[in-house]
Amino acid sequence: MSTALRAIPRAPGRLPLIGHVVPLLRRPLDFVQSLRSAGDLVRVHLGTLPVYFVTSADLTHELLVTKARHVEKGRFFVRARILIGDSLPTAPAHIHRPHRRLMQPAFHRERIAGYVRVMAARARAMTDAWAPGQTVAVDEELIDFSVGTLAETMFSTDITPAAAESVRRDVPVLLKTAMFRAVTPKLLDRLPIPANRKFDRAAVRLREVIDEVIAAYRKHDETEGEDLLSTLLAARDSDTGEALSDREVRDELVAILFAGTETTASTLAWAFHELAAHPEVENRLLDEIRTVVGDRPVTFEDLPKLEYTDRVVREVSRLHSIPLLMRRVATPVELGGVELPVGTEIAFSLYALHRDPRLYEAPERFDPDRWLPERSEGRPRESYIPFGAGNRKCIGDGFAWTEIVITLATVLARWRMEPLPGHSVREVASAVAHPDRLPMRAVPRAATA
Repeated sequence: MSTALRAIPRAPGRLPLIGHVVPLLRRPLDFVQSLRSAGDLVRVHLGTLPVYFVTSADLTHELLVTKARHVEKGRFFVRARILIGDSLPTAPAHIHRPHRRLMQPAFHRERIAGYVRVMAARARAMTDAWAPGQTVAVDEELIDFSVGTLAETMFSTDITPAAAESVRRDVPVLLKTAMFRAVTPKLLDRLPIPANRKFDRAAVRLREVIDEVIAAYRKHDETEGEDLLSTLLAARDSDTGEALSDREVRDELVAILFAGTETTASTLAWAFHELAAHPEVENRLLDEIRTVVGDRPVTFEDLPKLEYTDRVVREVSRLHSIPLLMRRVATPVELGGVELPVGTEIAFSLYALHRDPRLYEAPERFDPDRWLPERSEGRPRESYIPFGAGNRKCIGDGFAWTEIVITLATVLARWRMEPLPGHSVREVASAVAHPDRLPMRAVPRAATA
Protein backbone atom coordinates (compact mmCIF):
# COMPACT_ATOMS: atom_id res chain seq x y z
CA MET A 1 0.00 0.00 0.00
CA SER A 2 1.36 3.44 -0.94
CA THR A 3 2.26 6.04 1.66
CA ALA A 4 -0.60 8.28 0.46
CA LEU A 5 -3.15 5.51 0.96
CA ARG A 6 -1.79 4.74 4.43
CA ALA A 7 -2.27 8.40 5.32
CA ILE A 8 -6.03 8.19 4.77
CA PRO A 9 -7.67 8.02 8.21
CA ARG A 10 -8.88 4.58 9.23
CA ALA A 11 -12.28 4.00 10.80
CA PRO A 12 -12.09 3.00 14.47
CA GLY A 13 -13.03 -0.50 15.61
CA ARG A 14 -10.91 -2.60 13.24
CA LEU A 15 -10.24 -6.17 14.40
CA PRO A 16 -7.37 -8.41 13.20
CA LEU A 17 -8.20 -10.51 10.11
CA ILE A 18 -11.89 -9.53 9.97
CA GLY A 19 -11.41 -5.75 9.92
CA HIS A 20 -14.69 -3.81 10.25
CA VAL A 21 -17.00 -6.66 9.22
CA VAL A 22 -18.59 -6.89 12.70
CA PRO A 23 -19.96 -3.31 12.87
CA LEU A 24 -20.89 -3.47 9.19
CA LEU A 25 -23.05 -6.53 9.82
CA ARG A 26 -24.33 -5.66 13.30
CA ARG A 27 -25.11 -1.95 12.89
CA PRO A 28 -24.42 -1.02 9.28
CA LEU A 29 -26.57 2.13 9.19
CA ASP A 30 -24.92 3.60 12.27
CA PHE A 31 -21.48 2.58 11.03
CA VAL A 32 -21.71 4.22 7.59
CA GLN A 33 -22.99 7.43 9.20
CA SER A 34 -20.16 7.46 11.74
CA LEU A 35 -17.50 7.57 9.02
CA ARG A 36 -18.04 11.23 8.08
CA SER A 37 -16.58 12.26 11.46
CA ALA A 38 -13.25 10.68 10.40
CA GLY A 39 -12.95 12.62 7.12
CA ASP A 40 -14.20 12.89 3.55
CA LEU A 41 -12.22 9.77 2.56
CA VAL A 42 -11.93 7.03 5.19
CA ARG A 43 -10.26 3.61 5.15
CA VAL A 44 -12.43 0.62 6.13
CA HIS A 45 -11.33 -3.02 6.07
CA LEU A 46 -13.52 -5.87 4.82
CA GLY A 47 -11.45 -8.66 6.29
CA THR A 48 -7.96 -7.74 5.09
CA LEU A 49 -9.26 -5.83 2.04
CA PRO A 50 -8.99 -2.04 2.39
CA VAL A 51 -11.99 -0.10 1.07
CA TYR A 52 -11.98 3.69 0.83
CA PHE A 53 -15.27 5.27 1.89
CA VAL A 54 -16.32 8.56 0.34
CA THR A 55 -18.40 10.51 2.88
CA SER A 56 -19.05 13.96 1.36
CA ALA A 57 -21.40 15.13 -1.41
CA ASP A 58 -18.55 16.76 -3.35
CA LEU A 59 -16.39 13.62 -3.41
CA THR A 60 -19.39 11.42 -4.22
CA HIS A 61 -20.15 13.65 -7.22
CA GLU A 62 -16.50 13.47 -8.25
CA LEU A 63 -16.58 9.67 -8.04
CA LEU A 64 -19.86 9.17 -9.89
CA VAL A 65 -19.75 11.98 -12.46
CA THR A 66 -16.53 13.87 -13.11
CA LYS A 67 -14.20 10.88 -12.60
CA ALA A 68 -16.69 8.18 -13.64
CA ARG A 69 -14.63 7.08 -16.64
CA HIS A 70 -11.88 5.92 -14.28
CA VAL A 71 -14.04 3.51 -12.26
CA GLU A 72 -16.30 0.50 -12.78
CA LYS A 73 -18.83 -1.24 -10.58
CA GLY A 74 -17.13 -2.58 -7.49
CA ARG A 75 -17.37 -5.49 -5.09
CA PHE A 76 -21.06 -5.10 -4.18
CA PHE A 77 -22.27 -5.84 -7.71
CA VAL A 78 -19.30 -7.92 -8.86
CA ARG A 79 -20.23 -10.43 -6.16
CA ALA A 80 -23.68 -10.57 -7.79
CA ARG A 81 -22.29 -11.62 -11.19
CA ILE A 82 -23.18 -15.22 -10.43
CA LEU A 83 -26.79 -14.04 -10.59
CA ILE A 84 -26.93 -11.21 -13.14
CA GLY A 85 -23.87 -11.73 -15.35
CA ASP A 86 -22.65 -8.64 -17.23
CA SER A 87 -25.94 -6.77 -16.99
CA LEU A 88 -26.18 -3.00 -16.47
CA PRO A 89 -25.39 -3.07 -12.73
CA THR A 90 -22.18 -5.09 -13.21
CA ALA A 91 -21.06 -4.62 -16.82
CA PRO A 92 -17.72 -3.04 -17.71
CA ALA A 93 -17.95 0.18 -19.71
CA HIS A 94 -17.58 -1.41 -23.16
CA ILE A 95 -20.64 -3.59 -22.48
CA HIS A 96 -22.59 -1.11 -20.36
CA ARG A 97 -22.80 1.63 -23.01
CA PRO A 98 -24.37 -0.41 -25.85
CA HIS A 99 -26.66 -2.34 -23.48
CA ARG A 100 -27.95 0.85 -21.89
CA ARG A 101 -28.56 2.34 -25.34
CA LEU A 102 -30.56 -0.76 -26.31
CA MET A 103 -32.62 -0.74 -23.12
CA GLN A 104 -33.30 2.98 -22.85
CA PRO A 105 -36.44 2.99 -25.08
CA ALA A 106 -38.20 0.66 -22.63
CA PHE A 107 -37.91 3.37 -19.97
CA HIS A 108 -38.77 6.45 -22.03
CA ARG A 109 -41.45 8.72 -20.62
CA GLU A 110 -43.99 7.61 -23.25
CA ARG A 111 -43.45 3.94 -22.42
CA ILE A 112 -43.76 4.57 -18.67
CA ALA A 113 -47.07 6.34 -19.34
CA GLY A 114 -48.28 3.08 -20.85
CA TYR A 115 -47.29 1.17 -17.71
CA VAL A 116 -49.38 3.41 -15.43
CA ARG A 117 -52.58 1.51 -16.20
CA VAL A 118 -50.98 -1.71 -14.92
CA MET A 119 -49.60 0.03 -11.82
CA ALA A 120 -52.94 1.63 -10.91
CA ALA A 121 -54.96 -1.53 -11.60
CA ARG A 122 -52.66 -3.70 -9.50
CA ALA A 123 -52.65 -1.18 -6.64
CA ARG A 124 -56.46 -1.12 -6.67
CA ALA A 125 -56.61 -4.92 -6.79
CA MET A 126 -54.29 -5.10 -3.78
CA THR A 127 -56.52 -2.78 -1.74
CA ASP A 128 -59.71 -4.54 -2.93
CA ALA A 129 -58.46 -7.67 -1.19
CA TRP A 130 -58.21 -5.97 2.21
CA ALA A 131 -61.04 -6.07 4.76
CA PRO A 132 -61.87 -3.29 7.25
CA GLY A 133 -59.82 -3.75 10.39
CA GLN A 134 -57.57 -6.36 8.80
CA THR A 135 -53.95 -6.51 9.93
CA VAL A 136 -51.84 -6.23 6.80
CA ALA A 137 -48.18 -7.26 6.72
CA VAL A 138 -47.37 -4.11 4.75
CA ASP A 139 -43.73 -4.93 4.07
CA GLU A 140 -44.54 -8.41 2.69
CA GLU A 141 -47.59 -7.21 0.79
CA LEU A 142 -45.62 -4.51 -0.98
CA ILE A 143 -42.78 -6.85 -1.96
CA ASP A 144 -45.35 -9.14 -3.59
CA PHE A 145 -46.98 -6.11 -5.21
CA SER A 146 -43.78 -4.63 -6.62
CA VAL A 147 -42.49 -7.96 -7.92
CA GLY A 148 -45.85 -8.72 -9.54
CA THR A 149 -46.20 -5.25 -11.06
CA LEU A 150 -42.71 -5.35 -12.48
CA ALA A 151 -43.28 -8.84 -13.88
CA GLU A 152 -46.52 -7.73 -15.56
CA THR A 153 -44.76 -4.85 -17.30
CA MET A 154 -41.81 -7.05 -18.22
CA PHE A 155 -43.88 -9.82 -19.79
CA SER A 156 -46.86 -9.06 -22.03
CA THR A 157 -48.25 -12.60 -21.85
CA ASP A 158 -49.15 -14.50 -18.72
CA ILE A 159 -46.19 -16.43 -17.40
CA THR A 160 -46.81 -19.86 -15.91
CA PRO A 161 -47.91 -20.08 -12.24
CA ALA A 162 -44.62 -21.83 -11.45
CA ALA A 163 -42.65 -18.97 -13.02
CA ALA A 164 -44.68 -16.33 -11.21
CA GLU A 165 -44.20 -18.15 -7.90
CA SER A 166 -40.44 -18.38 -8.48
CA VAL A 167 -40.21 -14.64 -9.07
CA ARG A 168 -42.26 -13.83 -5.95
CA ARG A 169 -40.35 -16.32 -3.78
CA ASP A 170 -36.78 -16.01 -5.01
CA VAL A 171 -36.26 -12.28 -5.58
CA PRO A 172 -36.76 -11.42 -1.86
CA VAL A 173 -34.33 -14.21 -0.88
CA LEU A 174 -31.66 -12.80 -3.18
CA LEU A 175 -32.18 -9.28 -1.86
CA LYS A 176 -31.89 -10.35 1.78
CA THR A 177 -28.49 -11.99 1.23
CA ALA A 178 -27.01 -9.25 -0.99
CA MET A 179 -25.53 -7.16 1.84
CA PHE A 180 -24.03 -10.22 3.59
CA ARG A 181 -22.20 -11.28 0.44
CA ALA A 182 -20.94 -7.75 -0.21
CA VAL A 183 -19.20 -7.23 3.13
CA THR A 184 -17.89 -10.73 3.86
CA PRO A 185 -14.71 -12.31 2.42
CA LYS A 186 -15.22 -14.10 -0.90
CA LEU A 187 -13.99 -17.42 0.48
CA LEU A 188 -17.18 -17.58 2.58
CA ASP A 189 -19.17 -17.90 -0.66
CA ARG A 190 -18.00 -21.51 -0.89
CA LEU A 191 -19.08 -22.49 2.62
CA PRO A 192 -22.40 -24.38 2.87
CA ILE A 193 -23.90 -21.89 5.32
CA PRO A 194 -27.67 -21.22 5.11
CA ALA A 195 -27.30 -17.77 3.47
CA ASN A 196 -25.19 -19.21 0.64
CA ARG A 197 -27.45 -22.22 0.09
CA LYS A 198 -30.54 -20.00 -0.10
CA PHE A 199 -28.83 -17.55 -2.47
CA ASP A 200 -27.54 -20.29 -4.79
CA ARG A 201 -30.88 -22.13 -4.96
CA ALA A 202 -32.83 -18.93 -5.58
CA ALA A 203 -30.37 -17.76 -8.26
CA VAL A 204 -30.56 -21.05 -10.17
CA ARG A 205 -34.36 -21.19 -10.02
CA LEU A 206 -34.84 -17.58 -11.13
CA ARG A 207 -32.42 -17.86 -14.07
CA GLU A 208 -34.12 -21.07 -15.22
CA VAL A 209 -37.55 -19.47 -15.03
CA ILE A 210 -36.52 -16.43 -17.09
CA ASP A 211 -34.82 -18.72 -19.64
CA GLU A 212 -38.11 -20.60 -20.03
CA VAL A 213 -40.08 -17.38 -20.54
CA ILE A 214 -37.61 -16.16 -23.18
CA ALA A 215 -37.80 -19.50 -24.99
CA ALA A 216 -41.60 -19.26 -25.04
CA TYR A 217 -41.39 -15.75 -26.53
CA ARG A 218 -39.02 -17.00 -29.21
CA LYS A 219 -41.26 -19.96 -30.00
CA HIS A 220 -44.33 -17.77 -30.51
CA ASP A 221 -42.36 -14.88 -32.05
CA GLU A 222 -43.61 -12.43 -29.44
CA THR A 223 -41.25 -9.53 -30.14
CA GLU A 224 -43.81 -6.93 -31.26
CA GLY A 225 -45.21 -6.08 -27.84
CA GLU A 226 -44.46 -3.03 -25.71
CA ASP A 227 -43.36 -4.97 -22.65
CA LEU A 228 -39.73 -4.94 -21.58
CA LEU A 229 -38.91 -8.47 -22.76
CA SER A 230 -40.31 -7.83 -26.26
CA THR A 231 -38.36 -4.57 -26.42
CA LEU A 232 -35.09 -6.27 -25.49
CA LEU A 233 -35.60 -9.15 -27.92
CA ALA A 234 -36.37 -6.76 -30.78
CA ALA A 235 -33.67 -4.20 -29.96
CA ARG A 236 -30.81 -3.66 -32.40
CA ASP A 237 -27.73 -1.53 -31.83
CA SER A 238 -27.96 1.58 -34.01
CA ASP A 239 -24.26 1.40 -34.88
CA THR A 240 -23.67 -2.32 -35.36
CA GLY A 241 -27.15 -3.77 -35.88
CA GLU A 242 -26.37 -6.43 -33.27
CA ALA A 243 -29.01 -7.84 -30.95
CA LEU A 244 -28.70 -9.06 -27.38
CA SER A 245 -28.26 -12.79 -26.94
CA ASP A 246 -30.88 -14.69 -24.96
CA ARG A 247 -28.41 -14.99 -22.08
CA GLU A 248 -27.82 -11.24 -22.09
CA VAL A 249 -31.57 -10.59 -22.16
CA ARG A 250 -32.04 -12.97 -19.22
CA ASP A 251 -29.30 -11.31 -17.19
CA GLU A 252 -30.78 -7.84 -17.79
CA LEU A 253 -34.26 -9.00 -16.75
CA VAL A 254 -32.98 -10.68 -13.59
CA ALA A 255 -30.96 -7.55 -12.77
CA ILE A 256 -34.09 -5.39 -13.09
CA LEU A 257 -36.02 -7.72 -10.80
CA PHE A 258 -33.09 -7.75 -8.37
CA ALA A 259 -32.56 -3.98 -8.34
CA GLY A 260 -36.06 -2.71 -9.00
CA THR A 261 -38.35 -4.38 -6.50
CA GLU A 262 -37.03 -3.80 -2.98
CA THR A 263 -36.42 -0.08 -3.55
CA THR A 264 -40.04 0.45 -4.58
CA ALA A 265 -41.52 -1.79 -1.90
CA SER A 266 -39.34 -0.35 0.86
CA THR A 267 -40.05 3.29 -0.07
CA LEU A 268 -43.79 2.61 -0.06
CA ALA A 269 -43.62 0.75 3.26
CA TRP A 270 -41.70 3.59 4.89
CA ALA A 271 -44.18 6.09 3.43
CA PHE A 272 -47.09 4.40 5.23
CA HIS A 273 -45.03 4.21 8.42
CA GLU A 274 -44.03 7.89 8.30
CA LEU A 275 -47.56 9.05 7.44
CA ALA A 276 -49.01 7.13 10.39
CA ALA A 277 -46.52 8.92 12.65
CA HIS A 278 -47.27 12.33 11.07
CA PRO A 279 -51.07 12.65 10.64
CA GLU A 280 -50.79 16.31 9.65
CA VAL A 281 -48.72 15.27 6.63
CA GLU A 282 -51.17 12.50 5.76
CA ASN A 283 -54.11 14.93 5.91
CA ARG A 284 -52.39 17.37 3.53
CA LEU A 285 -51.52 14.50 1.22
CA LEU A 286 -55.08 13.19 1.24
CA ASP A 287 -56.49 16.66 0.49
CA GLU A 288 -54.23 16.90 -2.57
CA ILE A 289 -55.15 13.42 -3.81
CA ARG A 290 -58.88 14.15 -3.46
CA THR A 291 -58.51 17.50 -5.25
CA VAL A 292 -56.38 16.20 -8.14
CA VAL A 293 -57.70 12.67 -8.58
CA GLY A 294 -61.05 12.39 -6.85
CA ASP A 295 -62.66 8.95 -7.03
CA ARG A 296 -61.21 7.86 -10.38
CA PRO A 297 -57.97 5.88 -10.96
CA VAL A 298 -54.73 7.84 -10.87
CA THR A 299 -53.41 8.66 -14.35
CA PHE A 300 -50.04 9.65 -15.77
CA GLU A 301 -51.37 13.17 -16.36
CA ASP A 302 -52.08 13.53 -12.62
CA LEU A 303 -48.45 13.08 -11.61
CA PRO A 304 -47.17 16.66 -12.21
CA LYS A 305 -50.14 18.00 -10.21
CA LEU A 306 -49.41 15.82 -7.17
CA GLU A 307 -46.73 18.23 -5.94
CA TYR A 308 -47.04 17.56 -2.22
CA THR A 309 -47.15 13.82 -2.85
CA ASP A 310 -43.87 14.19 -4.74
CA ARG A 311 -42.32 16.05 -1.79
CA VAL A 312 -43.46 13.32 0.60
CA VAL A 313 -41.88 10.62 -1.56
CA ARG A 314 -38.68 12.66 -1.82
CA GLU A 315 -38.48 12.91 1.95
CA VAL A 316 -39.18 9.22 2.49
CA SER A 317 -36.53 8.21 -0.04
CA ARG A 318 -34.06 10.66 1.54
CA LEU A 319 -34.47 9.14 4.99
CA HIS A 320 -34.43 5.50 3.87
CA SER A 321 -31.85 5.21 1.10
CA ILE A 322 -29.39 2.61 -0.15
CA PRO A 323 -26.86 1.86 2.62
CA LEU A 324 -23.87 0.75 0.56
CA LEU A 325 -22.65 0.96 -3.03
CA MET A 326 -19.17 0.44 -4.42
CA ARG A 327 -16.86 1.26 -7.31
CA ARG A 328 -13.49 -0.18 -8.35
CA VAL A 329 -10.70 1.86 -9.92
CA ALA A 330 -10.21 0.79 -13.55
CA THR A 331 -7.55 3.37 -14.47
CA PRO A 332 -5.47 5.38 -11.98
CA VAL A 333 -7.44 8.32 -10.62
CA GLU A 334 -7.04 11.13 -8.12
CA LEU A 335 -9.87 11.41 -5.63
CA GLY A 336 -9.86 13.89 -2.79
CA GLY A 337 -6.25 14.72 -3.50
CA VAL A 338 -5.13 11.08 -3.24
CA GLU A 339 -3.88 8.98 -6.16
CA LEU A 340 -5.76 5.68 -6.19
CA PRO A 341 -4.23 2.78 -8.15
CA VAL A 342 -6.05 0.27 -10.35
CA GLY A 343 -8.07 -2.24 -8.32
CA THR A 344 -8.74 0.08 -5.39
CA GLU A 345 -12.22 -0.49 -3.92
CA ILE A 346 -14.23 2.66 -3.17
CA ALA A 347 -17.52 2.71 -1.24
CA PHE A 348 -20.20 5.29 -0.58
CA SER A 349 -23.54 5.36 1.22
CA LEU A 350 -26.57 7.23 -0.05
CA TYR A 351 -28.18 6.60 3.34
CA ALA A 352 -25.38 8.47 5.11
CA LEU A 353 -25.16 11.19 2.43
CA HIS A 354 -28.88 11.96 2.68
CA ARG A 355 -28.65 12.29 6.48
CA ASP A 356 -25.56 14.50 6.49
CA PRO A 357 -26.16 17.51 8.81
CA ARG A 358 -23.81 19.55 6.60
CA LEU A 359 -26.46 19.28 3.87
CA TYR A 360 -29.75 19.01 5.73
CA GLU A 361 -31.04 20.88 8.76
CA ALA A 362 -32.28 18.39 11.40
CA PRO A 363 -31.60 15.50 9.00
CA GLU A 364 -33.38 12.89 11.15
CA ARG A 365 -36.67 14.81 11.03
CA PHE A 366 -39.38 13.83 8.53
CA ASP A 367 -40.18 17.14 6.83
CA PRO A 368 -41.57 17.06 3.26
CA ASP A 369 -41.59 20.85 3.11
CA ARG A 370 -37.79 20.92 3.14
CA TRP A 371 -38.25 20.26 -0.61
CA LEU A 372 -40.16 23.50 -1.21
CA PRO A 373 -38.19 25.63 -3.73
CA GLU A 374 -37.60 28.42 -1.23
CA ARG A 375 -36.15 25.99 1.33
CA SER A 376 -34.10 23.81 -1.00
CA GLU A 377 -32.54 26.71 -2.88
CA GLY A 378 -28.78 26.66 -2.44
CA ARG A 379 -28.64 22.97 -1.54
CA PRO A 380 -26.28 21.34 -4.07
CA ARG A 381 -27.90 18.98 -6.55
CA GLU A 382 -25.43 16.26 -5.65
CA SER A 383 -26.77 16.23 -2.07
CA TYR A 384 -29.78 14.14 -3.15
CA ILE A 385 -29.19 11.23 -5.53
CA PRO A 386 -31.61 8.41 -4.58
CA PHE A 387 -30.97 6.60 -7.89
CA GLY A 388 -27.27 7.42 -8.16
CA ALA A 389 -25.72 9.84 -10.64
CA GLY A 390 -23.65 9.94 -13.79
CA ASN A 391 -23.54 7.33 -16.52
CA ARG A 392 -24.40 4.55 -14.05
CA LYS A 393 -27.54 6.19 -12.70
CA CYS A 394 -30.37 3.68 -12.36
CA ILE A 395 -32.09 3.28 -15.72
CA GLY A 396 -35.43 2.58 -14.05
CA ASP A 397 -35.64 5.71 -11.88
CA GLY A 398 -38.65 7.16 -13.73
CA PHE A 399 -40.46 3.82 -13.65
CA ALA A 400 -39.90 3.37 -9.91
CA TRP A 401 -40.89 6.92 -9.00
CA THR A 402 -44.08 6.68 -11.06
CA GLU A 403 -45.04 3.37 -9.46
CA ILE A 404 -44.47 4.72 -5.95
CA VAL A 405 -46.58 7.85 -6.49
CA ILE A 406 -49.39 5.96 -8.28
CA THR A 407 -49.54 3.29 -5.57
CA LEU A 408 -49.38 5.73 -2.67
CA ALA A 409 -52.19 7.86 -4.08
CA THR A 410 -54.35 4.80 -4.87
CA VAL A 411 -54.00 3.22 -1.43
CA LEU A 412 -54.36 6.41 0.62
CA ALA A 413 -57.56 7.42 -1.17
CA ARG A 414 -59.21 4.26 0.16
CA TRP A 415 -57.43 3.27 3.38
CA ARG A 416 -55.78 4.73 6.44
CA MET A 417 -52.98 2.47 7.66
CA GLU A 418 -52.76 2.41 11.46
CA PRO A 419 -49.69 1.17 13.36
CA LEU A 420 -50.35 -1.70 15.75
CA PRO A 421 -50.16 -0.73 19.44
CA GLY A 422 -46.94 -1.86 21.06
CA HIS A 423 -45.17 -2.75 17.81
CA SER A 424 -41.92 -0.91 17.14
CA VAL A 425 -40.37 -0.88 13.67
CA ARG A 426 -36.66 -1.51 13.26
CA GLU A 427 -34.68 -0.33 10.23
CA VAL A 428 -32.70 -3.15 8.60
CA ALA A 429 -29.99 -2.81 5.96
CA SER A 430 -29.86 -5.05 2.91
CA ALA A 431 -29.92 -3.78 -0.67
CA VAL A 432 -31.90 -0.85 0.78
CA ALA A 433 -32.77 0.23 4.31
CA HIS A 434 -36.12 -1.51 4.86
CA PRO A 435 -38.42 -2.09 7.85
CA ASP A 436 -37.92 -5.42 9.60
CA ARG A 437 -41.66 -5.99 10.04
CA LEU A 438 -44.48 -3.57 9.36
CA PRO A 439 -47.89 -4.93 10.38
CA MET A 440 -50.57 -2.22 10.13
CA ARG A 441 -54.34 -2.16 10.48
CA ALA A 442 -56.31 -1.17 7.37
CA VAL A 443 -59.12 1.28 8.20
CA PRO A 444 -61.42 2.35 5.35
CA ARG A 445 -61.55 6.09 4.72
CA ALA A 446 -65.33 6.16 4.93
CA ALA A 447 -65.05 5.06 8.56
CA THR A 448 -62.81 8.02 9.43
CA ALA A 449 -64.74 10.74 7.56
